Amino acid sequence: MGSFLALQARENASGRFETQVVERNIDELPAGEVLIRVSYSSLNYKDALSASGNRGVTRNFPHTPGIDAAGVVTESSVSEFCAGDEVIVTGYDLGMNTAGGFGQYIRVPAAWVIKRPAGLSLREAMALGTAGLTAALCVDKLEQAGLEATDAPVLVTGATGGVGSIAVALLASLGYHVAAVTGKPDQAGFLTGLGAKQVLERSALQAGTDKPLLREQWAGAVDTVGGDILFNVVKSLQRGASVACCGLTAGTNFQASVLPFILRGVNLLGVDSVEIPLVVKASMWDRLSVQWKLPNLDALAKEITLAELPAAIAQMLNGQQAGRMLVRLD
Repeated sequence: MGSFLALQARENASGRFETQVVERNIDELPAGEVLIRVSYSSLNYKDALSASGNRGVTRNFPHTPGIDAAGVVTESSVSEFCAGDEVIVTGYDLGMNTAGGFGQYIRVPAAWVIKRPAGLSLREAMALGTAGLTAALCVDKLEQAGLEATDAPVLVTGATGGVGSIAVALLASLGYHVAAVTGKPDQAGFLTGLGAKQVLERSALQAGTDKPLLREQWAGAVDTVGGDILFNVVKSLQRGASVACCGLTAGTNFQASVLPFILRGVNLLGVDSVEIPLVVKASMWDRLSVQWKLPNLDALAKEITLAELPAAIAQMLNGQQAGRMLVRLD
């Protein structure tokens, strides 16, 4: 079959990892029922880790990262999909140990694929990507746990990141008073543009780690960073409130106490967007395409090409990115 372009991460002779755009053959792709011509992907923190040789994300190299892909089916061996269908693939093993969306073609199991919702273009779907799906799952869990828009402020940590920025925009669009936390005070205008009513510096969430409880402030929270910041959020939730936890950029561990849970009845809700059933992903995509469709998707995403990806990956690893990075492949 034909060739295509893909970003490939590989280990060089000195043991360092580097990325470059290479030409690959479609025959080299892994087995799967659906072959997709990728139109758009997006850059996520997990992609940056894979591209930099993190073997906790990707075991074998050379490898093409990209946990998100949206495009058009070119071949299918199952009746659910046919050539010409516009589809979305996020999560599962895509871009981790299966060649991912930073290539112009992917071949994947049909069980990973959903048809594009009518209310979203392929470009809009990847402006959201796994980050948007994760943010939606967080908001859904919070609302199932009792969060209402009439309550006090809702906190979003890591607010300039992919999940955080979409969580800010989504919560604001649903009528919540959003307090956004960031370590990038120069991005306050970006966050207020997404709908945040308050912008807090990260240092405000780092004080008090030695205390068992903090002043009650938040009606709910989306935490994208983990570490001790997460537990400080837990300690400052209002009685009965919840925090949805979905990230680890500040660390995987935190110093914990049972007191917020048994004295205030708060909830720590874990959110996974990778291995959840396809039907759950499809329901979230449907919601993001209709009642939760964001009016400012263009403001969230900067479009780049495959050739511009290595620089964008370095920028993300250096903590310099704000919002979403949309990758155009066609």
